[in-house]
Amino acid sequence: MNTVVNLAAVDLGASSGRVMVGRVGAGKLDLTEAYRFTNEPVRAGDTLHWDILRLWRGVLDGLHAAGPVASIGIDSWAVDYGLVDASGALLGNPVHYRDGRTDGVAERVAKQLGEERLYTTTGLQQLPFNTLYQLVAAAGTPQLDIAHRLLLIPDLIAYWLTGQLGAELTNASTTQLYDLRRRAWAAGLMADAGIRSELFPPLREPGTRIGPVRPDLALPGSPQVVAVGSHDTASAVVGVPAAGHHFAYISCGTWSLVGVELDAPVLSEASRRANFTNESGVDGTFRYLRNVMGLWLLQESLRAWGGGDLTDLLRRAAREPAFRSVVDPDDPAFLPPGDMPTLIADACRRAGEPVPAGPAATVRCIMDSLALAHRRAVRQAQQLSGRHVDAVHIVGGGARNELLCQLTADACGLPVLAGPVEATALGNVLVQARAAGVINGDLAALRTVLRGTEHIVRYEPRGDEVAWRAAEDRMGG
Repeated sequence: MNTVVNLAAVDLGASSGRVMVGRVGAGKLDLTEAYRFTNEPVRAGDTLHWDILRLWRGVLDGLHAAGPVASIGIDSWAVDYGLVDASGALLGNPVHYRDGRTDGVAERVAKQLGEERLYTTTGLQQLPFNTLYQLVAAAGTPQLDIAHRLLLIPDLIAYWLTGQLGAELTNASTTQLYDLRRRAWAAGLMADAGIRSELFPPLREPGTRIGPVRPDLALPGSPQVVAVGSHDTASAVVGVPAAGHHFAYISCGTWSLVGVELDAPVLSEASRRANFTNESGVDGTFRYLRNVMGLWLLQESLRAWGGGDLTDLLRRAAREPAFRSVVDPDDPAFLPPGDMPTLIADACRRAGEPVPAGPAATVRCIMDSLALAHRRAVRQAQQLSGRHVDAVHIVGGGARNELLCQLTADACGLPVLAGPVEATALGNVLVQARAAGVINGDLAALRTVLRGTEHIVRYEPRGDEVAWRAAEDRMGG
């Protein structure tokens, strides 16, 4: 098919949002940034919120800047939601997943419902901010009591664009309120947790046409809105340029999502104890992965230092001694915003590790620790799923980080293929292109397009396995 179409990917991240425009045709896939806007959480009283109306303004400005497009797809982070009343009005700003309202809730819910039941029903890793725990924490609040529908962030934006209520299933599967095997909302689990099942709208498959943009928004080209893999990791995994099935992926940004792509979930007791998660992917696949704290540690450290030249800092970190200090990136102390260098120093003291002396040493500690966490997750994913992998694909912003990519190759003892950086937007656009009939085929066909158009950097492993194993033991692996 020789048609070339313009498609808009709305990609909302933890610190910024973008509207990207993909031009897609036979053997053609170009991506340009039309508009970028900040995403800064706001604390009001004791609660940390997303500034959702500012994000909505950014989305509209970005779609106007994009010019005429055939369709729009929306992806964002998972678990957070907005509540709307029967008239469709938003009932307050969504609460940020890093807010402290869920402290201690996961343990209480697990005791009430049973950890095994939660896992065999939803397949999800036990994370304190899952939607289930947010809703239990919100029980009895006026907003929740009068809410008509709960909409995850991409579904809320789609509702404002089209007036159509729904829930895209890759994001729905992150809530811990979705029955993975039945591919339906887990109504029994909701009832036992005291959550009204009628809050949850009908589910949508990726690739479904949601509807045209409302005329009063006057967007150029009167585009359709299409459901994509609306959890940003689901779109990022579509954007992994892998050949075959024997690969691991790391979608590396604020979080590192480390896992493999499977045809069936892994719901074993060993998997639950290892805290691996099963999330729905595009085309009936499953993202079997672990959430690792990721580049959040570096981002917060830079903020504490007042910014600086990251390229120079990484260069200096590469010259620091390996494994002088390591920490567990998944230490709950690192989850809230804060003075990350001090938090890392405190974690080193508690573990008997040398305290990093200055920014370069702190960054080396972060990079070594993340590579070790990647190693642990890649190896566990293979062991628990039975899926052997021959290479690790790093996509997202972390693909630019040469030090982290090389250390991950060394730690895993596998080649690392880095790129594309814009895997999430590319996966978003590819699902839209297939819905428009511009590209045909399965995920393998979509990834063939990526391999023909995207620049990928290969890192060969060169590490000392004995040294990595010793460092892993210090980290508690």
